[in-house]
Amino acid sequence: MDIKKYLVDCNKKVSLKDYATTEKDHFDEKEFLEEHLPKSIEKLKDLHWRLHAEEKKGIVVVLQAMDAAGKDEAISYIFSNLTAQGLTTASFQKPSETEMKHDYLWRIREGLPARGQIGILNRSHYEEVIAPRIHDDALKDEMYPEGMDKDEVWPMRYRQINDFEKHLSENGFKVIKFFFNMSKEEQRERLLERMKDPEKNWEFSFNDVKERRHWDQYQEVFEDMLSNTSTEFAPWYVLPADDEWYSRYIITEVMVDCLEKIDPQFPEISDEDREKLDEAIEELENEKN
Repeated sequence: MDIKKYLVDCNKKVSLKDYATTEKDHFDEKEFLEEHLPKSIEKLKDLHWRLHAEEKKGIVVVLQAMDAAGKDEAISYIFSNLTAQGLTTASFQKPSETEMKHDYLWRIREGLPARGQIGILNRSHYEEVIAPRIHDDALKDEMYPEGMDKDEVWPMRYRQINDFEKHLSENGFKVIKFFFNMSKEEQRERLLERMKDPEKNWEFSFNDVKERRHWDQYQEVFEDMLSNTSTEFAPWYVLPADDEWYSRYIITEVMVDCLEKIDPQFPEISDEDREKLDEAIEELENEKN
C-alpha cells in the first residue's frame, strides 16, 4: 500500500473533495479480510511488543471525525489486538467546569502515553479548534488574549498545537493523526441504522442529528484544521471512511510504517544477569516433581 496517498502534505491547502470517501480499487474483499489485513495486524502486534519492551519511545494516535465515522470501531478492532499494558485510550468531549479553569491543552496530558505505550486520543485537543467555531458561545472572552479578535484565535491555536506536537516529537513521542473522511450520505445511513435497530439504539445520540445540520460548516473547519496542522513531525492522514475495513487497514499500515522507523528492539540481558538466568534455569530443571 502507498500510504502517502492518504498523507496531507505540509502547508497544503486542503479541500476534502480531493480525498475519496470510498476506495474502488483495492483488494478483493475475501482476500483483503483473510490475508492482507491479518498480516498487517500481525506486524503491528510484533512491533508493539518491541516498543513496549524497550520503553524508549511512545506514539500518540489522534482520531478525529464526524459522528458515526468509525473511530470506536477502529479502536475496538485494531487496538484490541495489541497488548493492553502498552495501550492507553482517552476520549474528550465538552470540557468540564474544572477543565475550563485551565488552558485548553491541560486536559490532554492525562491521556498521553508513557514510553513504551501507544496512546489513542478518541477526539483530542483538536476539539478546541472545531467545536468553538461551530458554536460561537463555546469560546468565552477569557479564553483568548485581551484585545484579540476571535478570528485571530484560530491561527494562534494552530501554532500552539503545532508547537505542542513538536515538543512531544522532540521528546520521543511520535504523533500520528487520522481524519475519517465520511460522506454525508454514508453518515445518514449509519445514523438511521442506529435509530432503527433496537440493538444499536444505545449508540445513537439526538445530538448527532443536531450536529449534522452544521455539516457544511464542519467540512470547512476540518479543511482549515488539516491545512494548518499537518506537519512532518505530526502528519494527518485522510481515511476513506465510507469503507470501514479499508480505513482500518490504512491505520495499521501507517502504524507499522511509524514503528518500523522507530525500530524498537527487545532489551538484551547483561552478562551478569545472563549468569543468574542460567543458574535459575538449572535450579528449575533440577527441581524434583
